[in-house]
Amino acid sequence: MTITLTLAEEEELYAEAEQNSICKSALPSFESWCEIPKQLGKGYIQKIEVYPELWLKIEEYEFNDDVIFQLPESQHPLQFNVLITPVYRDNFGQMGGGYTVISGGGIQPSMNICFPKSQKILSVDIQMPPQLLATFFPGQDGEIPPELKMFAKGEDWQTLIYPEATTAVDLVARQIINCPYEGMTKRIYLQGKVIELMALQLAPIVAEQKKSQPSPRLRRETIDSIYQAREILVSRLENPPSLLDLAQTVGVSERTLRRGFQELFNTTVFGYLTNQRMEKAKKLLRSGQFSITETAMMVGYSSSSHFTAAFKRQFGITPRECAVGKLSVWR
Repeated sequence: MTITLTLAEEEELYAEAEQNSICKSALPSFESWCEIPKQLGKGYIQKIEVYPELWLKIEEYEFNDDVIFQLPESQHPLQFNVLITPVYRDNFGQMGGGYTVISGGGIQPSMNICFPKSQKILSVDIQMPPQLLATFFPGQDGEIPPELKMFAKGEDWQTLIYPEATTAVDLVARQIINCPYEGMTKRIYLQGKVIELMALQLAPIVAEQKKSQPSPRLRRETIDSIYQAREILVSRLENPPSLLDLAQTVGVSERTLRRGFQELFNTTVFGYLTNQRMEKAKKLLRSGQFSITETAMMVGYSSSSHFTAAFKRQFGITPRECAVGKLSVWR
């Protein structure tokens, strides 16, 4: 028998399971634990907010039947996944069986993820906004380094990569699962291990990128102008200049401006503007000081409905959900 679930059906089942789970006593505020829906199988999901907006998820379960999750096209966070036990597949590759997966931030295509019955799933999953890459692996300018910008696509299709699961990756993933500490010491330990796991998965990709990276095609003065244009956009989110005005202000052509944003920031001028607007909107909503309408106006949207649609594409949740503390959609 095969069970096929839409995202809405999956979320409903897991929300019910979370309510019915026997909560572990004395869990810290940054940690949660719940059982797998009994209709599907047995096991648990553990979630830990290792850093603000960076969540670690540990899963151990097996399904009673073959299960297919149907995921719609959606805005996806940056995700690092290590499956320690068997192989399961999505439309684009395989996880487990010697491979890990990095799902970049951006628009995730609709896909089906298939789990075989009676096979134990043991996995470590890290999810965060792509912008946090600049916190853990900053480039020379403090932004996301060029070789990692493919994992922050904004309004473009996400990057999916399946790095090899090395012995070192497997070891760190198991150390995370078998963390010997509790409370704040556990959180500190996991902070280090999460960064180590991400670095191990990224290392071969960065090395390959550096090998194939062409020499810069923009002159130094042009690069300076593109960075100046970026600063102008950031300072005028609520009323940005037109592409022509922005290009003229910094002394380059529209074509050079477009090419410069693509080469330096791996996105379009509009994509960069939208990303910055959404990041500012998220901070305003989390502050609790502004309504959704006020926030929309402060980041340049005259229509609350258009703002809501753009915000959900960016983060996978609505502005209202953000304001009450929800962080992201897990699947």
